[in-house]
Amino acid sequence: MTGRLEGKAALITGAGSGFGEGIAERFAAEGAKVCVVDLDADKATAVASRIDGLSIAADVSNTAQCRGMIDHTVKKFGGLDILVNNAGFAYPNKPMAEVTEAEYDRVFAVNVKAVFVACQHAAPLIARRGGGSIINTASTAALRPRPGLTWYNASKGAVVTATKSMALEYAGDNIRVNALCPVLGQTGLTRTFLGDDSPERLESFMKTIPLGRMSMPLDIANAALFLASDEAAFITGVALEIDGGRCV
Repeated sequence: MTGRLEGKAALITGAGSGFGEGIAERFAAEGAKVCVVDLDADKATAVASRIDGLSIAADVSNTAQCRGMIDHTVKKFGGLDILVNNAGFAYPNKPMAEVTEAEYDRVFAVNVKAVFVACQHAAPLIARRGGGSIINTASTAALRPRPGLTWYNASKGAVVTATKSMALEYAGDNIRVNALCPVLGQTGLTRTFLGDDSPERLESFMKTIPLGRMSMPLDIANAALFLASDEAAFITGVALEIDGGRCV
């Protein structure tokens, strides 16, 4: 049986762990050639080896490295059909007045600037293939902001707005642009987002999710797979909530 992404070339950032790792594994299982990009070279290599993919260590906030990862992928795979901007950064949950300028700069460099650079460089390459899909990982924080993460929330709000605008701009090139908005997942950033990952704090947060649990990498990967596949051929400009009902 042919995979839903058979013959497609995909680049996924932040794919050495968490949601990105789940997306890379799901895409590969559906026949895509996958480039795994991560700041941590060892993690990228481990994931790529497991799925028979390509690995690249890159800081997506660095313009040269961001463009380079795309060029290298195109050289190795012969083109690019799918770009998933999944890499993200968050500072520890705290009052806005305590956020440092360095933390603010890093949040916007990774969460917003990297999307700008990658999309600007990749879109013409995807267009050459007759179109494709760009998927940006935003967050429920863009849609239902919570205290303690003001500038993280703002960066993800920028991703949602940019996604919708790019969907209009690139429609003529048959490039669909959509965003994923996951609720908090059980990852290495749990404490960062909550400020406290004690059982009591986690239980309190999960009470705000109607389906009663956090998101899992497979939840996000399945949504990304749908948006990247031909099944979503008429879907663009969407900020898809993958949140167990939290944003309702």
